[in-house]
Amino acid sequence: MHLGGGRLISLLLLCLSCLAFQNCTSLRYAGVSRIPTYKIYSSDVPASAEGYRMAFATDFHLPSLFRERQLRGTVRALKDIHPDVILLGGDYQEGCEYVFPLFEALSECMPRDGMYAVLGNNDYERCTDEIRSAMHRFGIHLLEYAVDTIRPGIVILGAPFCTHPPLVEPLANSLSDSLFAVFITHSPDIVESAAILPSHVDLAIAGHTHGGQITFFYVIAPETGSRYGRRFLYGKNYTSRGVPVITSRGLGTSRMPIRFCAPTDIIVVELHRPK
Repeated sequence: MHLGGGRLISLLLLCLSCLAFQNCTSLRYAGVSRIPTYKIYSSDVPASAEGYRMAFATDFHLPSLFRERQLRGTVRALKDIHPDVILLGGDYQEGCEYVFPLFEALSECMPRDGMYAVLGNNDYERCTDEIRSAMHRFGIHLLEYAVDTIRPGIVILGAPFCTHPPLVEPLANSLSDSLFAVFITHSPDIVESAAILPSHVDLAIAGHTHGGQITFFYVIAPETGSRYGRRFLYGKNYTSRGVPVITSRGLGTSRMPIRFCAPTDIIVVELHRPK
């Protein structure tokens, strides 16, 4: 196929743009390429919580491409975001020796309403007890089939990567139509399961996909980590029941220490009442 000069230049520029994200760095925050903000409007948001800000960070895989410098950049970014609460989505480490340093650093940016976390598949494969212990040590609330109130009128539910529907059913008893309910878990596949996701959930947030980690110009992702392919690859999408689910590309890498056209991110969610 013959490419004209203009198209060839455009293709080369696109390749260079993708390569710029390969090392997961930005000029302002090492390790964090993007900080997208998603505004969620719901009548269930309490009037007292108008503009409530949640930050979601996930898939650190310390150290992978996410090393000490990137961790410092992430902590700085989380501080500068000034969230009301920080949510953590799992897959924290690539070795037990990295657990304590990670959560010690993250505890430096503890917000007013605290920090809540779930575990990912990597965290159940190794270092599970170390992670639970470190979270407890630094005041991070681990949600394993649990629900907590982060502020009057706003509840957060957490389910780990490997779930069993009957264990999640009791969570539904804690919800009502009058509460704004946020569901966090490691994989968006869990959110799509009607048997697992409790009713009355207003918003779900997940990670795991790495945005494909390696994509061809944001269009083709050979590996998504999801049985739904590109459907929940990144950004804001909806389940078959109409529940909005926001998927983060995460911060680290797995298998291969490379990202291509899959920039790292920290997600910010703002809650608003309908205008």
